[in-house]
Amino acid sequence: MSPEPTLTRRLLRGLAVLPAIAAVLAANRPIVVFAAQRYHEFRIDQASYKAAYGQWSMLAVPDGFRINAIHAALLSTGKVLIVAGSGNNRKNFEAGTFRSILWDPATDRFSQVPTPSDMFCAGHTFLADGKLLVAGGTRSYEVLPANIRYAAGVMKIKNESPDDGPQTIAKGTRLTSPDGRQYATRADVVVPAAMKMQHGGHTMVHAGEVEVWADAVEPGDAGVIDRPAQYRFAGFTGTKARNVYGVADKITRDKQEYGGDNTSYEFDPRAERYVRTGNLTDHRWYPTLAPLAGGNVLAVSGLDQFGRMLPGRNEVYVARDHRWAAAPRLTRAFPTYPALFLTRDERLFFSGSNAGYGSATEGRTPGLWNVRTNEFRPVPGLRDATMTETSASVLLPPAQRQRVMIMGGGAVGDSPKSTARTAIADLSRPAPVYQPGPDLPHPTRYLNTVVLPDDTVLTSGGSSGYRGGPYRGENRSDLLTAQIYDPYRNLFRTAAAPTVGRDYHSEALLLPDGRVVTMGSDPIYDRSGRNPGVFEQRIEIYSPPYLFRGARPEIVGGPDEVARGHTVSFGTWDADRIRTARLIRPSAVTHATDLDQRSIALPIRRAPGGLLVEIPQERGLVPTGWYMLFVTDTAGIPSRATWVHVS
Repeated sequence: MSPEPTLTRRLLRGLAVLPAIAAVLAANRPIVVFAAQRYHEFRIDQASYKAAYGQWSMLAVPDGFRINAIHAALLSTGKVLIVAGSGNNRKNFEAGTFRSILWDPATDRFSQVPTPSDMFCAGHTFLADGKLLVAGGTRSYEVLPANIRYAAGVMKIKNESPDDGPQTIAKGTRLTSPDGRQYATRADVVVPAAMKMQHGGHTMVHAGEVEVWADAVEPGDAGVIDRPAQYRFAGFTGTKARNVYGVADKITRDKQEYGGDNTSYEFDPRAERYVRTGNLTDHRWYPTLAPLAGGNVLAVSGLDQFGRMLPGRNEVYVARDHRWAAAPRLTRAFPTYPALFLTRDERLFFSGSNAGYGSATEGRTPGLWNVRTNEFRPVPGLRDATMTETSASVLLPPAQRQRVMIMGGGAVGDSPKSTARTAIADLSRPAPVYQPGPDLPHPTRYLNTVVLPDDTVLTSGGSSGYRGGPYRGENRSDLLTAQIYDPYRNLFRTAAAPTVGRDYHSEALLLPDGRVVTMGSDPIYDRSGRNPGVFEQRIEIYSPPYLFRGARPEIVGGPDEVARGHTVSFGTWDADRIRTARLIRPSAVTHATDLDQRSIALPIRRAPGGLLVEIPQERGLVPTGWYMLFVTDTAGIPSRATWVHVS
């Protein structure tokens, strides 16, 4: 008898059973999901798993200290300063409710810090003495066209009289257009007197001027003017009417962008308070503060007080005098929050990474910028070169190798396009060129990167879509993934997965005990993809695999102050098994931009009771400031850090 009929009957019986099995599974789906979740929790809690992939845990944050983390910095006291300002919340801004908190990872205690102005989307970096310089921020919130009832525009008020002194124009002062339409100034301003100048034996007068918003008095489109015009002040007579007037290119009901602030502060980590310094010479929103080799700081890019891109006007913070000075010779335009890394030869390398705003073409070319001569040398070779917005960049460890890696990113603006591309520029070469690196597991924006003491780099979070929004049919595109990049093997390896999605306005930084803290995230939509997103206030901590592989080496003594070019002694009972020593500069991070973190290799020699550690000489490699000193043993296990100040 042929076996085919019997086999056919068996297959038919099996197929008849399948719907019943499917029905049972569907009815018991909650039980199946629960069991799978419990098994996952069991698996990731195993010692072998943690030693291979690390572990994530949630930080218990008291209700009164939950905050919209926009900026985060590790202070030389070991505490983390978390800054919200208004936290991307218009009601907070209008109420003058600005917040910062301090978290002590050693005790998990939180405290409030009085915050004097809206530091939302400011720039920041560490100064040589360990204070955190914070400059710029929010002067005004954006206004969308649907919410604009009165046409408005930037009015340039001119004063052509050199003899009548400055002119004070009060808020609400009216101006009249050539065709009789009226506008009112939005703020008090003082217009400088005109200046007399001699040129070719002739006296010339250069008008004083100041800018201010002017709003139409009549609502709707009645006040819209689409061409340049001159405006006269109501009530001004005689020579004042002739000499003081307004000029505007146009007055519209177009979107009004965020306006930048010009305030500047130093946060004192010992006193735990903000100290006012001199104002910026330009208002700046979304600026980068780039530390320079000599201890000063360069401020670049940003939106001005009227929401306009600054056209390459940059300025220097003179740290000794606590003041800002214009740098007219350094006229280089960048998009907002450009990633600028101090190099060994004291140039600044623009990796191409940025966040936020700017021309799709101008100022986006990666390259080395000589801040003495203003010379800029492009670094070519970057794949997906138009997709560097919201990308991450990091100076790979150790810093002596002078290799910068760019990871992920997307197209300009709110484009849904993103890339998994990574690339590495070796700046030690005479003519650096970007070379391809290993792709990320997914196209990723807003990736956070953290240099670890074992010379690897943790990358975590991010999303494939703009602000975690739709991507390839999904309502939300947050990536619950983490990878560890090995710069010696040039590969990523999988790390334990976080439980909290992180996209726009998120941060991550290394703690002195070797853990990594992640916080923030500002998705554009909720899970449904229809309603506005809610700012993520949970804080999650990653413990890397090296914390689960055995006893840690210890540093038991040494100086708090060290000098470049000198050899110093640090005590340890583990000298025989110490393989490396690293100085790691603490992070000051926002918008996936962290210019401060760098890991510097220190040559070591064993000595009785400890190690002799050599501090490199070059200030472009080791800028003056506070660092965490880690030693790592032959098993790749790092010590807890000890803080040292390098001068």
